[in-house]
Amino acid sequence: MVTRLPARLPAGSVLVVTEEMDPTADLVVDELTRRGAPVMRFNPGDFPQRVTLTADHHGGPWSGTLRDEHRSVRLEEVRAVYYRRPRLPSVADTIPEPHRTWANDQALAGLFGILYALPVWWLHRPEDDGPASHKPGQLPVAAALGLRTPRSLITNQPDAARAFCASVGGPVICKPLMGGPLRHADGRRTGVPTHLIDPGDIDSSVALTAHLFQEWIPKQHEVRLTVVGRRMFAAEIHAGSDAARVDWRSDYDALTYKVCEVPDTVRRGVLGWLGHFRLNFGAFDFAVTPSGDWVLFECNPSGEWSWIQKETGLPIAAAVAEHLTEGTRT
Repeated sequence: MVTRLPARLPAGSVLVVTEEMDPTADLVVDELTRRGAPVMRFNPGDFPQRVTLTADHHGGPWSGTLRDEHRSVRLEEVRAVYYRRPRLPSVADTIPEPHRTWANDQALAGLFGILYALPVWWLHRPEDDGPASHKPGQLPVAAALGLRTPRSLITNQPDAARAFCASVGGPVICKPLMGGPLRHADGRRTGVPTHLIDPGDIDSSVALTAHLFQEWIPKQHEVRLTVVGRRMFAAEIHAGSDAARVDWRSDYDALTYKVCEVPDTVRRGVLGWLGHFRLNFGAFDFAVTPSGDWVLFECNPSGEWSWIQKETGLPIAAAVAEHLTEGTRT
């Protein structure tokens, strides 16, 4: 549960911009509050229906008030923004089209335009998050910085997929190009796990959309490496089931964790990768081979880490809070 905050926040506030239910953001809010840092958490999806904005420009930075039903903050008193995959602004359903789409665009431009214009420290700016989130852009940058990456193919051509499998000469996996659940007609949401494929099963369905195929990487275990600024928090993930050995997200109950150190070559590559994309946070997924090589699968620039902190005791929330307060700059 998030600590109850005063209705009016004093100078030097941190904005936590996230959706309503976010246990990772909860940890950061609690840590900021424990440190005595004033914080306002709000969901952009509540603007303009339950959040109000008034911003004035008189030859300098924007000033004014951001307010929801519980609290408010002066824009000129914000010193940092923690951005955590929020919902977008949404106007009332009663506004008919085409005006509803137009009004949603205005709300988005107004709210995020003001937030982007604040001369404050971000962790991190969403316009930097977007390009870094796509696997096709991640892998070549990582390889150029000396990180080992799996051989990969993106295609919608069945023949190309079969040829790739033949050229690899060993097991191949297929995985989603981006996150997000399948939304079923009955309201259920299910993930799409990474899975090993039989080249003989590749058929015309490949042509329906883009597919990502990768060589299978033999592994002792996997590592979730959470980076905050230049601080690194690495946890080995050991799989206790066949499903988890292919994709640990498919069987959390079968996982065990162990804190580990990061090799210097990996540290340099990861920091270079973050610098390339102008990020100050990343959740990196590695496999560690039987010979000890670290192989990068992907980075989630807004990745989850609350369960890693819970399982290992790594002080990730404290590092985020410190980065937003002591590490801020304008």
